[in-house]
Amino acid sequence: MAERSFVKEVKKLRLGKGEVFSGEGILAVTKALLESGVAYVAGYQGAPISHLMDVLADAQDILSEYGIRFENSASEATAAATLSASVNYPLRGAVTFKATVGTNVASDALANLASGGVLGGALIIVGEDYGEGSSIMQERSHAFAMKSQIWLLDPRPNLPSIVQAVKMGFELSEASHTPVMLQMRIRACHAHGRFVCADNQLSAFRIEDALANPTRDLSRIVLPPASFLHEKEKIQERWPAAVRFIQQHALNEFFAEGIDDIGIALQGGCYNTVIRALNLLGLANVFGESRIPLYVMNVAYPLVDEEVERFCCGKQAILLLEEGQPNFVEQNITSILHQRDIAVRLHGKDLLPMAGEYDTATVLAGIRAFLERYGRIEAKVPIAACQVQIPSVTLPDEKRESIKPQSKAPENVVHARPPGFCTGCPERPIFTAIKLLERELGQHHISADIGCHLFAILPPFNLGNTTMGYGLGAASASALSTSAFNKRAISVMGDGGFWHNGLTSGIANSVFNRSNNLTIIVDNSYTSATGGQDIPSSTALNASRSTGHDIEKAVKGVGVKWVRTIRRTYDLKTMLKSLREALTTNKQGPKVVVAQSECMLNKQRRIKKENRELQAAGRRVVHERFGVDPDTCTGDHSCIRLSGCPSLSIKPNPDPLRTDPVVTVLNSCVGCGLCGEISHTAVLCPSFFRARIVTNPSRWERLLDRIRKSFIHYLQRREIRRRERYEV
Repeated sequence: MAERSFVKEVKKLRLGKGEVFSGEGILAVTKALLESGVAYVAGYQGAPISHLMDVLADAQDILSEYGIRFENSASEATAAATLSASVNYPLRGAVTFKATVGTNVASDALANLASGGVLGGALIIVGEDYGEGSSIMQERSHAFAMKSQIWLLDPRPNLPSIVQAVKMGFELSEASHTPVMLQMRIRACHAHGRFVCADNQLSAFRIEDALANPTRDLSRIVLPPASFLHEKEKIQERWPAAVRFIQQHALNEFFAEGIDDIGIALQGGCYNTVIRALNLLGLANVFGESRIPLYVMNVAYPLVDEEVERFCCGKQAILLLEEGQPNFVEQNITSILHQRDIAVRLHGKDLLPMAGEYDTATVLAGIRAFLERYGRIEAKVPIAACQVQIPSVTLPDEKRESIKPQSKAPENVVHARPPGFCTGCPERPIFTAIKLLERELGQHHISADIGCHLFAILPPFNLGNTTMGYGLGAASASALSTSAFNKRAISVMGDGGFWHNGLTSGIANSVFNRSNNLTIIVDNSYTSATGGQDIPSSTALNASRSTGHDIEKAVKGVGVKWVRTIRRTYDLKTMLKSLREALTTNKQGPKVVVAQSECMLNKQRRIKKENRELQAAGRRVVHERFGVDPDTCTGDHSCIRLSGCPSLSIKPNPDPLRTDPVVTVLNSCVGCGLCGEISHTAVLCPSFFRARIVTNPSRWERLLDRIRKSFIHYLQRREIRRRERYEV
């Protein structure tokens, strides 16, 4: 069950020659793959290219019409290894995953692929997750492209350029016998636009043809002596072939060439930002017509020496926009200028930040400093002159007087809530149990993993010492395993990370090395952190995938003897008991606790739709909600501190003799019951109650409701009479 369905949008993939496609960038990439005659596609979901995987999954019928094999790969390494089909056969193949973490996982397969080279076009579509909106370490795919001699495309972020990059990527790969990496930035993935379609193409060489006539070329296999010749082949044959293709097909673009003796060289992905900055400076219009010469490198690697010379010759100065660090492109261009004895001043990271995302404000400041230095705009132009003016709002006199500026923020201001689990998340009770267990057994070293459970490192749980990679939670605790001490390390991984590589690198490794640690596998039925895609242990039926494979059986299959499966994570008592046993048992060997409950976000997407349909049909629907009795609440707030649920808040105490605010449950409550479980398990207070909200109740329920209301009304009137007597 993916985060978003593309069932309606994929119909656009059938558009033919001359028809206009309008939609999202990711959908345009899929259409470009079809128009390129791709034979197979594989990949692993992850922002910002998760939707590409979802589009392909929803387009199974269309893909099958063209004989295209599509796989949701077990990992990025699996996806990259799929491209080996293009080594011996003229099959066009594409894979996709998140960069740079996905590129790191796939590095072994990609390095071997780049060494031996390819016959058919091989395209690697990487989602470049860089900048302040990123969820990963800040690195660049550019470094890997340079290391393994994989050509890197960074197209201008508009649909025609992206579609052209996909098609040219396959042709460049085939012309140079080298895999090509297509970098898709976050905003490019989700940009909307239009382009004129071409007809979808069947692969000229089919997968069936490869199976019927297997081909073997020993020179393509990375073994000595062939592997020694591959490096020579890269430099003497493949690189020149790639440069010729880039020049012949004008993959890089020149704008406003020859207008001025200064210019701006930039990566294609930065084009929209540069045009916006120039527009704010009055040096470009909204249609992209610039008054400053631009050299747009849609091919970020390799650079074309002749094009660099063409753009720089006769110019006084050049500003290079290269997002991220190290400044690979700047160093490369500096070398080209030196070797060709071109006297031009090159600016780059001296006027722009070395690291960080190049948003419009950052680029605007850098370009303005460059233009001021060379007299193209008046020095020290006020910043307001370079920005869009927002109309001011005039307040009525009485409101204007009531608003007084404060010299400093009030001391009692409520701090912003840190990122955390969704309301009702089944992973929250796992960490609640660990916090409660700390009271008995003390603190433990906890190795975290990639996924939603990583939020436990933040308040209110503050659990987690390290995180090393997807599915590496158990492996990152391996050095802390010892039988000579009575404390055990705890590692946490999700079901997605478990199937990604945690089963082998974590669980099997623990068995092999006789670890004594505890591993908690959070089984919420999806890869929730990447959008809710199905995995082998998903409970939902999937028409095109095999699901329902039990994690406990897989764990036992690699030799784990001590395994406990908790079918409902909200059962806090069972959770506590299992974790306590795992951390105190004398039995040697790795311990595994599988904590199961469906991802609440996906569950709500599913049941809300079902409930709407039932309500529309006049059928009975029951919603569960929790509440707090303000007269009983002690004001201790341990329920909030031990769960952090967003639906729990505070309000003034109704008792004038008590000053502590009481807990209240907001309307966002989904009725998971954790807050009530905490109250009873931690022996805190009996103030929580559960209510059932019934829509379209039965006759019996209506009668029972009338009886209850009558009895409650009787009690209320009796209480009023009692108070009246007391007051008299």
